[in-house]
Amino acid sequence: MPLDPALRRAVADRVHYYNDLGIYDFYRRPVAPENAEEAAARVARTCPERSRTGPSPALLVVESQPAQEESLPKSKSAPAADNATALRLIREDLGDCTRCRLHKQGRKQIVFGVGDPNAQLMFIGEAPGADEDEQGEPFVGRSGQLLTNMIKAMGLRREDVYIANIIKCRPPANRTPERDECDTCSPFLMRQIEAIKPKALVALGAVAAKSLLAINAPMSELRGRWYDFRGTKLAVTYHPAFLLRDPRQKKETWKDLQMVMKEMGLAVPEKAAE
Repeated sequence: MPLDPALRRAVADRVHYYNDLGIYDFYRRPVAPENAEEAAARVARTCPERSRTGPSPALLVVESQPAQEESLPKSKSAPAADNATALRLIREDLGDCTRCRLHKQGRKQIVFGVGDPNAQLMFIGEAPGADEDEQGEPFVGRSGQLLTNMIKAMGLRREDVYIANIIKCRPPANRTPERDECDTCSPFLMRQIEAIKPKALVALGAVAAKSLLAINAPMSELRGRWYDFRGTKLAVTYHPAFLLRDPRQKKETWKDLQMVMKEMGLAVPEKAAE
């Protein structure tokens, strides 16, 4: 039975609430048909405090398939416009975020993500820097220019991939994000990944790798292999900002990118672009 508009909005609001908590998967519970009196009696038995105000939105989230279809990210088989719409809805849910302390510590704007909504390859960095905070786009400063060159060396264009960060606000003085800041912001990144459904993810740097994989290990141990991340292959390489400080590691990074290229079916040139 279709939901009336007010109840439909209530269900969607509750789904968004659970999404903010990091809960995205909802399942429809099979139920036998019942009339309005039986439904009211069931609600009164299972949730007495709701019996005077109507059905519980939390209960309807489990049982209402239309609300799930309206709120959850679309699958990779959906048209490109649907992926773009899913990302737009995630951005709207994020709003002018005040969920952690960073909104009080000098950030100018939220840096959401940029790229192809249907990208097969997604790069995930640590956090926005000063240039990113100014322009509202990830990886636009010196490290962003290097990342763009890395992408070109792979035979791709920046607009062919999707780029995001673990957190979406610049930490003061570009400090390392705190654990609770990552935990608060990561549900939105997870929704971005789910909406795009890339073939492969590349974690740029130790913070991104450890946040995604929940593994406390040095980069030397994290690199050079594939990880399964929620059904998507994930590789780890150095952050471009680190490569600016230690250019000697560019050769090692190129090895990591070659591994990604082989997985993506891209031709590997004999020499990397400088």
